[in-house]
Amino acid sequence: MQILFLTPQLPHPPKQGTAIRNWGLIKSLSARHEITLLSFDDTNFISDDLRAACKEVHTVPAPHRTSLHRLRDLIFSPLPDLAHRLASKEFGEKLQSLITNYKFAALFVEGLELANFAIRQPPSAVSKTIFDAHNAETVLQRRAFENDSRSIKRMPVALYSLIQTRRLANFEAKVCRAVNYVTCVSQEEAQTLRALVPTLNPIIVPNGIFLSGYDLTPQPPLLTQTPASGEGARMVFTGKMDYRPNIDAVVWFSSEIFPKIKNEIPEAQFVIVGQKPTPAVKNLELINGIKVTGAVDDIRPHIGGATVYVAPLRMGGGTRFKLLEAMAMKKPIVSTTIGAEGFAIQNGREMLIADDTDSFAQAVIALLRDESKRRTLSEAGYEFVKGFDWEKIMPMIEKILASV
Repeated sequence: MQILFLTPQLPHPPKQGTAIRNWGLIKSLSARHEITLLSFDDTNFISDDLRAACKEVHTVPAPHRTSLHRLRDLIFSPLPDLAHRLASKEFGEKLQSLITNYKFAALFVEGLELANFAIRQPPSAVSKTIFDAHNAETVLQRRAFENDSRSIKRMPVALYSLIQTRRLANFEAKVCRAVNYVTCVSQEEAQTLRALVPTLNPIIVPNGIFLSGYDLTPQPPLLTQTPASGEGARMVFTGKMDYRPNIDAVVWFSSEIFPKIKNEIPEAQFVIVGQKPTPAVKNLELINGIKVTGAVDDIRPHIGGATVYVAPLRMGGGTRFKLLEAMAMKKPIVSTTIGAEGFAIQNGREMLIADDTDSFAQAVIALLRDESKRRTLSEAGYEFVKGFDWEKIMPMIEKILASV
């Protein structure tokens, strides 16, 4: 079967959640189908693995929007900012050329940023269109509004989120009605989408990983200049560090939770790993014991160097690849309820759940001091993540394609 994938960035090498999911889908499907990929890219580099997985890879430069463009769209457009983010005449023309010259059985549209390209296609353009909702974006913005509205200083940002929430609800509903299939990552996400479109029947296709790719023993050193005294008390967070939920998570943890841990365990370290750290994130290095790495070639050794993996997320949607990766690396985890949302975990079995400053700090401290508890959580987490290997997930996608 010939399948056309639209992705917001090249999925390989996979260095953020969206790319990890897209690479898992493309690589797994390529064993039985012919994959054509259309994506945005400014590097002119296509990896050997991606070329091997795809029959063809087509790219156009990513569009660049200025602050004036965003202000214009905020004032004059009824659409959410996300719908304008990847607006590209060149991408649209390339898509039309591919659809005209090939007979694709299915069009996979990966994420709401690209949804405008899907709903503009005439019904006869491709047999079926599948919209893969990585996140219920309306929920993400609503949670951002709720979080920011607690602070007077953040009220302008909260107002922006409120406007975006309303626009996203309308746009997300429109997209879900326009396509043939909607897939999402969890039961919680499915319920959210059904709240927007009551007649919708989303198909749950969980986020997955290639579990064998995380079997790294012995672990390479995390940071060559890290003092040995902190080796047994290192907390790690990973993620794209210009992504709003991740920024909020590390700022909250660093300013309010980490000092409580440091007070009890003076040698404690917190390492923030991920590309494109904003100034607010970089400034966290001014706090004694905190390291911001920026982009790294391979995130796995950094997760492997953690004593405790932390996910202090207070906003966002979907399910977090970072937790799957930490469990695959056999690391004990402390997360918020939102951070662990979408996973059928039990507090105290696969990870510890804490939602306020004091309980989060105490959960981390307890794990740092108890090797046996860390081992027990790690083993349970590893057993849990075995169910999220792509080999076990792909039959759900193949069932959709069989109906096509």
